Amino acid sequence: MNELVYHFFDDDDFLRISAKISEIELITSGEIRVSIKEKKSFSERNQDLRDLAEKEFYKLNMHQTRDKIGILLFFLLNERKFYILADEGINEKVAFDVWESVSEEIQENFKNGYFSKGIITGVKNVGKLLGEHFPIKPDDVNELTNKVVIPK
Repeated sequence: MNELVYHFFDDDDFLRISAKISEIELITSGEIRVSIKEKKSFSERNQDLRDLAEKEFYKLNMHQTRDKIGILLFFLLNERKFYILADEGINEKVAFDVWESVSEEIQENFKNGYFSKGIITGVKNVGKLLGEHFPIKPDDVNELTNKVVIPK
């Protein structure tokens, strides 16, 4: 199980990604999550990437953040694809096409074999945008864990 994940990442990579999320969340009230799925299950075979990301978003309770400002970086390893899914609070202030430049930088790292660096760069860039639109609040609490999720 998780053989494909460990072909691309090791435990230190997951710690670095989680640490970057923690660091970024010091400047924003937004909540960032990273989910790395190896492959679609048989029952998911006809679902597109956005559907899978939405399913994961709800499974992780990201829709329940106080200000609806959660964002998921969802990766599907065996298809070498990913999707950035922002909650409605973010989408009201940040144009969808902004995520294109974030995606391009992640993709560039991936093409060069830098998978962990690509995700960390993505987290950093998402965090910068969230920090501009949703700066940290005095009463901010970390609503969601910063650990990388590896769903079955």
